[in-house]
Amino acid sequence: MTPRLYLWGMTGYQWTVVFAAWLGWGFDVFDGLLFNYVAPNCVPTLLNLKIGSPEAKDATIFWTGVLTAILLVFWAIGGIVFGRVCDRIGRTKTLLFTMALYALRTAACAAAPNMAVLIVFRIIAALGIGGEWAAGAAMVAEVVPEKRRVQAGALLYTAAPMGLFLAVLVDKSISGAALAQNPALSWRIVFLFGLLPAAVALLVRMWIKEPEKWKAVAESSHPKISELFRPEWVKRTWSGLAMAVIALLMWWTNNAFMPSIASGYAAATGKLRGLDPTQTQMLMTGYRTEAATWFNLGGLVGTLLTIPIATRLGRKPMFFIYLLASAVSIMLMYGPEWDPLVRLKLFGLVGLSVFGIFGSFTFYLPELFPTRLRATGAGFCYNAGRFITAGMALVVGSVAKLGPDAVVKILFWTGGIAILGIALLPWVVETKDQTLAD
Repeated sequence: MTPRLYLWGMTGYQWTVVFAAWLGWGFDVFDGLLFNYVAPNCVPTLLNLKIGSPEAKDATIFWTGVLTAILLVFWAIGGIVFGRVCDRIGRTKTLLFTMALYALRTAACAAAPNMAVLIVFRIIAALGIGGEWAAGAAMVAEVVPEKRRVQAGALLYTAAPMGLFLAVLVDKSISGAALAQNPALSWRIVFLFGLLPAAVALLVRMWIKEPEKWKAVAESSHPKISELFRPEWVKRTWSGLAMAVIALLMWWTNNAFMPSIASGYAAATGKLRGLDPTQTQMLMTGYRTEAATWFNLGGLVGTLLTIPIATRLGRKPMFFIYLLASAVSIMLMYGPEWDPLVRLKLFGLVGLSVFGIFGSFTFYLPELFPTRLRATGAGFCYNAGRFITAGMALVVGSVAKLGPDAVVKILFWTGGIAILGIALLPWVVETKDQTLAD
């Protein structure tokens, strides 16, 4: 019996695979960034400090940097390790295990009695968060029709801004409810929402099978990371790694400082208007939400735009367009003297390019490697750059103390990261119109 075809000429099962991977990646981002939203209440509670006090604010800045750096390091380790595991035991098994790992450990953070236990739970969750991406990207690339690999890959990454939207929504809903009267408890409730991916893991367990492409090479699939640097693959490895590192540096730089810029402007506005501390805090929440909303909306649109650009022009021209747009948007965002509310909206333009470029990695990185090395290679390229960005997370607090205007002047020069990416384009491997290598 011939399977019924739906949108893009894909079967119901193929759409189920895409949807399962989409949910996995969306909840991956959701779980990964929950701490950033609950930190102002979580950190003081675990350190026995008064929420909202100067000591609590300083501790929150410090520990947010530390926890973010830890997340990035073990996210990278998990992505690299589970990428290799995925090529050995299969896409479905790895997806199921990593999702269950980060869901259960994120939810366990709700019961953390102190900072040490919270760090342990975040480390374990980060391993699963890093490992899920390679399994999902490889599975989608191998299951969907060749002519729809770009569309399915870009669609898969739209889950990232949706995951960020969900994190903002959950935090805002919990904080705005009666639980806001008990901030020492509200952050624990927010962490419990980390259990949501466990339901998706059950979907994977019940409905998703291993891709036929992987099953065909499963017995001989014993990948080693060192193979990525053999003569036949090293150029492709450096190609994927270079573009991923540049993109990660741009994304984390802008995203990490976005809350401090928004909060700094809100504090200045609150002082100018003569608002009391509670009103100023509410204004900070509103400014941060607006900045994040524009950034994520821009990222969603930018992710989808990789589809027509990559399919019509190719991968190298696509990277050139996004890197040039990133340089222009960053310098336009942080160069002129904008009104604070205008600058918050300009995060949408930055998201369009800096966030949007990530829509390409879910189809480009799997295209670079053969089936037996696909998850290993994609996982390594996509995650290795996080070791570099982890160091940046530790300096965010120190730089943020300089105030929003000083941070804006510093961030203007990060447009040079995109220019460096353009300089690396001659070494990027073009994969347009190429079938996945077996």
